[in-house]
Amino acid sequence: MLYYLSQYLLDQAEGTPWREYLSPLRVFSYITVRSAGAAITALLVSWWLGPKVIAWLKRLKFGQDYVDKAEESGDLVMRIIQKKGTPTMGGVLIVAALDIAGLLWAQWNELVLLTLLSVMVLAGLGFWDDYMKITRQNNRGTTSLVKLGVQFILGGGIAGYLWIFPKTTSLITEIQMPFFKAPVVTGAVVLGLIIATVSIVGSSNAVNLTDGLDGLAIGCTLIVSFVFLVMSYIAGNVKISAYLLVPYVPGAGELTVCCAAMIGAGLGFLWFNCHPAQVFMGDTGSLALGGALGIMAVLIHQPFVLVIAGGVFVAEALSVLLQTGWFKLSRRWYGTGRRLFLMAPLHHHFEKKGWYESQVVTRFYILGLLCAVVALSSLKLR
Repeated sequence: MLYYLSQYLLDQAEGTPWREYLSPLRVFSYITVRSAGAAITALLVSWWLGPKVIAWLKRLKFGQDYVDKAEESGDLVMRIIQKKGTPTMGGVLIVAALDIAGLLWAQWNELVLLTLLSVMVLAGLGFWDDYMKITRQNNRGTTSLVKLGVQFILGGGIAGYLWIFPKTTSLITEIQMPFFKAPVVTGAVVLGLIIATVSIVGSSNAVNLTDGLDGLAIGCTLIVSFVFLVMSYIAGNVKISAYLLVPYVPGAGELTVCCAAMIGAGLGFLWFNCHPAQVFMGDTGSLALGGALGIMAVLIHQPFVLVIAGGVFVAEALSVLLQTGWFKLSRRWYGTGRRLFLMAPLHHHFEKKGWYESQVVTRFYILGLLCAVVALSSLKLR
């Protein structure tokens, strides 16, 4: 919005003495300036709305008064501070700050609108899931069939939309891998549609599974968001993308503004979500943030970079899949189900081993930073 307003004022002042005074407005044409503005705006909005949203959620009694999955499966001796009563659905704060800052500072091209609208859809799905948990006072919200159905419809719809239009069809038909200069496969429509859809759905659920400790999911999301801030800026710049042999995607530079807004909103939320948390993001935030990362990875033609950058999310999701799969398989083979981990997702396994919650979170941050460095190194190691 600010970009369009600045351009309108400059156009109206053309050929008048006002042009000289309004010339500083040209800074709004720079993505770097607007990205910084989006990050600061989202951070300030989060700080301003945070106490109000928390108080509002408490008034509505949208708190976690039920036993969560971690406590339900057994006593976690390291969980000293009870989490019952802490308001959830705090993801509305993140999504509000992200969308406000994104719409205010970005140019509204189809990539930006696709991302922000998808975030709203997934936030709505997560809000409904959180609401079901609160009204039923248990940790079982809406059914997995409904959640996965909405996610696959959204992911498949985005993949299909990109494939239909000639200027974005290469995002689907050409399979790009990290550390390779050229696409490893071309003309792969079906494979491309599957990869794009699974990237969005998988990322959304992986972040959701990671959201189990104070500050864990949002902190790891911030790290991955920074990686994609760099990647989207490069993908949207003709000269830099050509130099680094990265696929150029027209308009992708504006996703840098969205990433910056996500970072600002995430930092603002972390202010209230750090241990001991004053609010939880709930599925409202985790499904939306994970989906946003998956969508942006697809839009800049780097879905497999997300697997590297989001290594913590991948490990969390795999721990659940492996635990569930091995339990069912071993029950069929041996008559009793066996476990690979003390508890899944992975962060609860380490809690069971005696790590304090803050230790798990900090160490996962460190692993997330290492994954981010490897992901960014793919820009040069080709």
